[in-house]
This record gives sequence, structure tokens and C-alpha cells, in this order.
Amino acid sequence: MSGGRDLGRWADRLWAAATAGDEQAAAGVARDALDAGVDMESLLLDVVGAVQARVGAEWAANRISVTQEHVVTAVNERVIAALADDPRARRREGPARGRLAVACVDGEWHALPARLLADVLRLRGWTVDYLGAQVPTPHLVSYLHRTGPDAIALSSSIATRLPAAHAAIAACRATGTPVLVGGAAYGPGGRYARLLGADAWAPDARAAADLLARGLPRRPPAPPQASGHLPHLDDQEYTLLTRSAADLVRELMDELERRHPEVARYTPRQRQATAEDLAHVVEFLAASLYVDDPELFSGFLTWTAGILTARDVPTGFLLSALDLLARRLTGLPRATGVLAHAREVLCGALVPAPVPGRGKPE
Repeated sequence: MSGGRDLGRWADRLWAAATAGDEQAAAGVARDALDAGVDMESLLLDVVGAVQARVGAEWAANRISVTQEHVVTAVNERVIAALADDPRARRREGPARGRLAVACVDGEWHALPARLLADVLRLRGWTVDYLGAQVPTPHLVSYLHRTGPDAIALSSSIATRLPAAHAAIAACRATGTPVLVGGAAYGPGGRYARLLGADAWAPDARAAADLLARGLPRRPPAPPQASGHLPHLDDQEYTLLTRSAADLVRELMDELERRHPEVARYTPRQRQATAEDLAHVVEFLAASLYVDDPELFSGFLTWTAGILTARDVPTGFLLSALDLLARRLTGLPRATGVLAHAREVLCGALVPAPVPGRGKPE
């Protein structure tokens, strides 16, 4: 492989500049890569995109802080902006393909994957309206009525945003606009994409661009209430859980303090961190109920256990939280089934500490 195509080497150089917070050096690495023969699409996806994926993995392993993660993301955004101004970012030769929209669903702040997709689509000849992070669904619908794009791509990275994604998909479908979705929120293999009524799912930006080049089917407009209807939600468990979420978190925190004196001695910062962890547990339980998939919740808890272990925080409180939730939610059979499944998965992976420790500060 020639030096210009050694994408891993370029990613390492960009990583060094980005972790140092040096925007100019990072932009210089990108320009050098172009000069060495790396094509723009590969630079965006296999260099900038690879660095962005690495920052998440490094944070999860507790090798960088949240602040450092934000610094790298900010530098990557600056590099993407610089590349957009480069003459080599012009679209490929040939007739314009049409008009597309790219947006993140309401509540989704992880916008860089959507931004990369928008730039790749422009390179491939599309006129692209990039709408950015957390676009409220009513604004999205207004935009579609006003501009009439050929399709819209909706990005979401976090599964707790799936109800918002569902609302956005249904609203877009009601305008007759084909909907492509992508992002980790939609589950392994995009298992929740069709469930929520999307026309197509893509695992990455290249696959998305290829799908859009072939054309998405344009189905007749469907009323929002008919698009992706989920019969399991008729039991109201999701609604009941989300309405009581704040009270549940307070009750869980109080009960953990009663059961474990060590928790009662937490500093305010440690108490806040624990409460946030419990809130995420409840949110992901609700998301699991929304799509009727216990694996969503157990997968989140396994991931959380890994995050805590990397920070020397004992994971036993997760099992305590599951037990407390199960006793509190005895009237919700689907929820208690999800909790039982998650407990079985965790028990197979953890040796819980009898008392939750305070761990190391980040």
C-alpha cells in the first residue's frame, strides 16, 4: 500500500494533533493526506471517522477524560469545515443526482456522523441540506413541505432517542418522503429501523450513499399514527414507566443509601454521578420496552458494567438497582421480564461487590 493510501498512519497523525487540541496541525494533516493521494471520501470516513470512533473507545476504557473527548470532537469538526473549503471537495463529475436532507433526530446531539454523511453525499453529486443536531420533528416536517427533498437521512446514536426517532420517521413518511436511518441507536443490523417504519437502514456512510444512489422506494404518504404502529405499546407499560421515571430514580437512590451506608457517605459529586447512572438505567429500560427487546437493556447494562470497571467502580449496585426496580414494577410484566433477563446476563458476567464503592474520580 502506498504512503498516500496508508489510512491508518494518517489516522494516527490526526489523532496526535486532535488530542493535543491543535486545530491547525490537524487541518495540516488532512491537507497532507490529500496531497499524498488520499481521496476526499476516504479521508473523511477512514481518517476523520476513524479518529472519532477511537475517541469513544478511549473514553470507554478510561484512557481519556470527557473533556479530552470533547476537544478531539471539536478539532475533527474544524477539520471537516476546512476540508469543505478545499477545492478537492468539489463533487464528482456528472449530472446532479437530486436533493437530500440529513438530520439528527430530536434530542440527538452526536452530529458528527450525520455531518460526515452529508459531505460524502455532496462528493457523490447530491445537493444536500445538512440540518444538524437535535432537529425538532415539527421543524423537520415544515422543512420537508417547503423543500421537497428526494429522501431524508435521520441519524441517531443513542437508543433512548428511539421514541423521538419513531415520531420523526412517522412524520416524514406522512409527507411522502422516503426515510433512510442510521446510527447505533437502531440496534445490531438495524433491527429497529423497519420496526419504527423506516424505508431503509444503512450501517455506515458509504452504504447509505450507495443505497441513496440506487433510490429509495417512494411509498404513498401514511398518517403518522399508522406508520410503524407498535402493538405492544398498547399495554401502556412504556408510558407508565416514563411518567414515573423521576420518582423511581429518587426512590432507588434513597433505598441504596439505606441498604449501603457507604453510599450515604458519598460526596455530592459522587451522589450526582450515581443518580445519573440510575437515571440512565431507567431510560434504557424504557427504550427496551418501547421496542420490545430485552437485549437492548441487557446490552446497555453490560456496556455500563465495562465503563464502571474501567474506572475502578464496583458494579454490584447495578444488580441492586435491578432488584429494587423489579420490586417497584411488579405491576408491569414486560418490564419485570426485561429486568429478569438483564439480571441473568449480568450475573453471568459480574462478581458483584457487597457494598457499592465510590471509585476513582475522573
